[in-house]
Amino acid sequence: MKKLHFILVSSLLFTLLFYKQELGVNLGLFGLGLTALICYFFQDRFTHRSHLVLVITTILSCYAFAWYGDFASFWALALSIVFLQFKIQEPKLKMLQLFPLIFVNGVASLGRIFMFSQYFPKRKVNNGFAKKMIAYFIIPALFLGLFFIVYSFGSNHFSSLFTDYELDIDIWQLIVISGLGFYISFNFWNYWIPEICYEKNQLLDNDFKDEVRNQNQSSFSFLDIDFERKSGEITLALLNVLLLIFIATYNYEQFFEAVEKTNLSSDTHERVNAVIFSILMAVGVILFYFKGGFNFDAKATMLKKLAKIWILLNGVLIVSAIIKNSEYVSFFGLTYKRLGVYAFLILVTIGLVYAFLKIARQKTNAYLFNQMVWYCYGLLLLCSFVNWGNLITNYNISVNKGVEPIFLSDLNFNDESRREYFLQHNLNGKLKETVREYEIHSYQEKSFLSKPLYYTFLKK
Repeated sequence: MKKLHFILVSSLLFTLLFYKQELGVNLGLFGLGLTALICYFFQDRFTHRSHLVLVITTILSCYAFAWYGDFASFWALALSIVFLQFKIQEPKLKMLQLFPLIFVNGVASLGRIFMFSQYFPKRKVNNGFAKKMIAYFIIPALFLGLFFIVYSFGSNHFSSLFTDYELDIDIWQLIVISGLGFYISFNFWNYWIPEICYEKNQLLDNDFKDEVRNQNQSSFSFLDIDFERKSGEITLALLNVLLLIFIATYNYEQFFEAVEKTNLSSDTHERVNAVIFSILMAVGVILFYFKGGFNFDAKATMLKKLAKIWILLNGVLIVSAIIKNSEYVSFFGLTYKRLGVYAFLILVTIGLVYAFLKIARQKTNAYLFNQMVWYCYGLLLLCSFVNWGNLITNYNISVNKGVEPIFLSDLNFNDESRREYFLQHNLNGKLKETVREYEIHSYQEKSFLSKPLYYTFLKK
């Protein structure tokens, strides 16, 4: 199939699924359609295990959106299908380049759509083709039209066969949906990669080039390499001392000072935010000092040791923040935000591990980002696959924390557990629950393609 065929088939599928429909099962089906086209027509390019993994995660994310239809599953589906297409079509380019390319193509395609030579198949129109068009289509259509007009004047019943009915078509919505489908399909199948992406792709390699290994340049022209090395040692030594003092005071405030329950929430948020900001800065400092020659400098042994010590101390800080967040959960129960704190702390822990490996294995700065892209993607998939609202509800009910009717009614996809709990404790009929039940009813009244499957199988 040519690019034009892929674009037209995808546009037609999009129009059929979304015309007079809202976002729901249709997007999951559209994602499955695109995945099927990639797997069937580009199966010869499936040369790596990661390709098969991406196919599986894409199918699962399509199902997740079809079931939940929420924000997390939407981005999981979108990134999965784009990652799969990019990995299959451009295996040599680093995944980090995908994100600016999405933005660039989103703007550039508004003009590239009119560059028909890029995606229209090139065919020579010979005399035989022109003769067939005239003989098989134009002449029969001309005579058919003329005789239709004559027969319409001669018989009212014959005329009514073609005129006494109306097509229930919203022409403007059809045009908008078809245009949007063509735009999305065009971006997906006929995206543009500037030449500079191929030229600069080596800058995102995980390993240094041989010329970098053999040279040791300072970051600043006015500062010799020996001075910069010594500056780094002094800086990291002072930061380690400062971090040790902060860890001591941080843990004293957390575990030895009496804190009122009313202040526990604000104190926890402030301290966790400080930890997250500190760790991000720590990774930034590591990337600054070990972006080039210091990775191979034989005299930078002390600098590397100080950096590794600082990474380990930041790990201790993360453990303290996890314990503090767990204490918060034990007092008030689970919420989306508290689960988000766990998720972010796990991500920054992984980031610190790869920062440590970057120094130990003498990798580039891009190595850290190349790895973290996949872990962030994996976290997004996890967020889209798991019913966190139901998990929070069941946990809070089991420990009898965070079971306020308004809070439980605000959680997503927990309706069976919430209804059972409200019935047991005579809490049904509250204002917030009534609003939630009305939302469920409105979802269930929508057509099949316009609603998440979760509401289809939820009892009324």
